[in-house]
Amino acid sequence: MEKLTSKFDKVLNASNVKVVHAPDASKEIVRNTKEKSFPFADQVGNYQRNKAVPLKSFDKSKVYIVGSGIAGLSAAYYFIRDGRIPGENIIFIEQLHVEGGSMDGAGNAEDGYIIRGGREMDFSYENLWDLFQDIPAVELPEPYSVLDEYRLLNDNDPNYSKSRLINNRGQIKDFSKFGLNKKDQLSIVKLLLKKKEDLDDITIEQYFSKTFLESNFWTFWRTMFAFENWHSLLECKLYMHKFLHAIDGMRDFSCLVFPKYNQYDTFIKPLREFLQQRGVKLQFNTLVKDLELHSDIEGKLVKGIITERDGAEKIIPITQDDYVIITTGSMTEDTAYGNNTEAPILQIDNSTSGMSPGWKLWKNLAAKSSIFGKPDKFCSNIEKSSWESATLTCKPSVLTEKLKEYTVNDPYSGKTATGGIITITDSNWLMSFTCNRQPHFPTQPNDILVLWVYALYMDKEGNYIKKKMPECTGNEILNELCYHLGIEDKIDNVIENTIVRTSFMPYITSMFMPRAKGDRPNVVPAGCKNLGLVGQFVETNNDVVFTMESSIRTARIAVYELLNLTKQVPDINPLQYDIRQLLKASSTLNDDQPFVGEGVLRKVLKNTYFEHILPEDNHHEEKESFLHEHLGKFKDWISEIKEKI
Repeated sequence: MEKLTSKFDKVLNASNVKVVHAPDASKEIVRNTKEKSFPFADQVGNYQRNKAVPLKSFDKSKVYIVGSGIAGLSAAYYFIRDGRIPGENIIFIEQLHVEGGSMDGAGNAEDGYIIRGGREMDFSYENLWDLFQDIPAVELPEPYSVLDEYRLLNDNDPNYSKSRLINNRGQIKDFSKFGLNKKDQLSIVKLLLKKKEDLDDITIEQYFSKTFLESNFWTFWRTMFAFENWHSLLECKLYMHKFLHAIDGMRDFSCLVFPKYNQYDTFIKPLREFLQQRGVKLQFNTLVKDLELHSDIEGKLVKGIITERDGAEKIIPITQDDYVIITTGSMTEDTAYGNNTEAPILQIDNSTSGMSPGWKLWKNLAAKSSIFGKPDKFCSNIEKSSWESATLTCKPSVLTEKLKEYTVNDPYSGKTATGGIITITDSNWLMSFTCNRQPHFPTQPNDILVLWVYALYMDKEGNYIKKKMPECTGNEILNELCYHLGIEDKIDNVIENTIVRTSFMPYITSMFMPRAKGDRPNVVPAGCKNLGLVGQFVETNNDVVFTMESSIRTARIAVYELLNLTKQVPDINPLQYDIRQLLKASSTLNDDQPFVGEGVLRKVLKNTYFEHILPEDNHHEEKESFLHEHLGKFKDWISEIKEKI
């Protein structure tokens, strides 16, 4: 290491710079000073691609990663790329028999495919694309990456929906407007202005009005992101900041990009292969029950990992030069499965909430110290954190023919099909379904379509099948879907040609449950020297949960902080501060009608360099108003400035 940096010794030895590995753009005053040697918190770009110079060699350090979901896999990648830790020094300990965690995808055409959930992608996922621009592509030859493959697909096959909402037994509903009244638009603006610290333990329904909760906007929002009315208002606010730039594309999903295949084959498999080629080891069917922690005035140090495999307990010793990464909690823990003739569960039993092994480690850590958060805030109410999905493996049938009425392209063409979920607005279950690009699995036969169905309301009976969804067999769910599509009289044909595999997930939206400061631990809890926490249940400055991006962010922060690298993880993309995005959002929330003051801005900026920052003018020119009349002097002043320029 000394030889590596010898030419810079004078600079490095004199430096007293302290790196903030996860800077916070929501608190930073943007100003250049002599003390400002790092980029601004959310200043993304190639400058952030610098290679950090580790302060010491980590060749002898071992890394143990508990959980092989996207967060854990990403941590291994960053330990190798930025920490220069040899891949053979990294060991995964996984409770399941396969890597990937909640990002799964499996099955075949004979037994039926299954995907418990899916991922919607955005251009601004800086950490996701930072990682996958270096992972070899699934099908393209070297030197192409997963990112290259992804862009090639989406640049040439843009995503959008022509049937975002349906009702009245399969009729496409007008989804061109959000339908927000002025009061509800103002409520959104006020929420964006509120401080995060003022929203502890407040629910969405405690803040927003009934008219908001019945609007098209909320239907789009909640079904796209899986929000319930009783979920965290704070998390809803964070989503609004993160996706402000995409709000005009939420009506028809033109703001989204999707992969060619399912999430496992697109992301998990190539990342796992990349890591294994570098010597990373994966140990499956092993439960981590607890950690042995040593605490003194210098902090907390992991001394041992208590594991259980095949009924035998074993303690893995950890030295002060080793590192431990823990995935806290699990959104897909305790998944119950069903099929065409069997329901996943008979009834929701909240008495078992949070008692399973997937929550045990986090609970044991939390019992040791408050710095590890409060897992019970997230896993103690199944009724409010659960929903169910169903994967349909479809041979040609009345259902696949009906589907063609809702798709942008023929679903068998390999191009964008539904463009995202189609929500049945008059469904008691609030059911949605989607057909992504086909084939959805690399080995899927050409005559097979894979559809995905999910519903948010687990406590209501269906419109056609008078049962709650988790109590229904796969065939009964098909009955309910076909009823809403107006083809229930052809149900025998549909059942004969459709394999259904259902998944009831008790904690799938547990990360959305109302929370307060301290309920989620920091990525590197205070005083911890060799322990990092990653995944969906740890604190970040401004990022949201339930995305690949946030999982990768936590992994990156953990690596940079534990190794004290001279490298930062940029805050979320700064588009929320872009005046163009703010003006566009104002217009979009008002269903593309003029917002207050728009007419004045148009006149002021007309024929100037900044004219283009305003939304496209699709409406008739505003009539002169009282406000316009009293801004005459201001306009004259601007005119004088223009003339001088």
